[in-house]
Amino acid sequence: MERLPGWIRQHLAAIRALLVLTVVLGIAYPLAVTGVAQALLNDQANGSPVRKDGAVVGSSLIGQSFTGKDGAPIRKYFQSRPSAAGNGYDPTASGASNLGPENVLDMLAVPGAKNAKGEPDTGKRSLLTEVCARSRAVGELEGVSGARPYCTDDGVGAVLKVFPAVGTPTRVVSANQACPATPFVAEYQGVKVECAKPGEDLAAGRTVPVQGTAPAVVPADAVTASGSGLDPHISVAYAELQAPRVAKERGIPLERVRRLIADNTTGRALGFMGEPAVNVLTLNLALDKG
Repeated sequence: MERLPGWIRQHLAAIRALLVLTVVLGIAYPLAVTGVAQALLNDQANGSPVRKDGAVVGSSLIGQSFTGKDGAPIRKYFQSRPSAAGNGYDPTASGASNLGPENVLDMLAVPGAKNAKGEPDTGKRSLLTEVCARSRAVGELEGVSGARPYCTDDGVGAVLKVFPAVGTPTRVVSANQACPATPFVAEYQGVKVECAKPGEDLAAGRTVPVQGTAPAVVPADAVTASGSGLDPHISVAYAELQAPRVAKERGIPLERVRRLIADNTTGRALGFMGEPAVNVLTLNLALDKG
């Protein structure tokens, strides 16, 4: 039998190797790994599902919102931290807002203006104003002060634009308070503070965030999203802040709610990394069990 040319033998060897590796690495290995995972780590391999009355209601690894159809918090449940993943806790859109600490100036809505889609201009909040607004809302929900440093009483970033940028001020604008709002401070270095006119270009001014004297009662995780937007946990401090409301809404002793918080608190990773945290979903399910 005549020997095949070398280039044909090389291609046949390559095809045989492709078939063997496809069977071993594309079929046998994945099946073996899947089988071992299902046998030894069934819950983890299937996404750490959490069940209620036999039905899957979530995952212990992915947070979810406990709000009504109108978006308002359901008062008998503990609330999760904010999420920047899609419309909130969307695993297909995991991510953060990518806004940093220098994002302090709002884009104020211009009355009568429309955006590129022809919709009414709604402006755009800065990260600082988002934090201020969330803190104020949490304070109202929990019956505590929602005030915090660098925030105005009406829940926007306490930021001034000073003109000129260098030298003695001659004009000062409260950049995030649209007219006819009353500026959060009356004067700055002897100059009367004005409210901001929507659409006015304030870029030439010097940006001056004003810390104020208000202490932050609302914990940081109540007003900021996690890096993934999917964090299922809140801090123990945020859980403790919510405990009186939940106890009152459910008509149960506060001490019982606090015991359930402790039961659903995980410790530091490896005993020393991070902080203790409370899983919101499992805590709310424990409350529903009575």
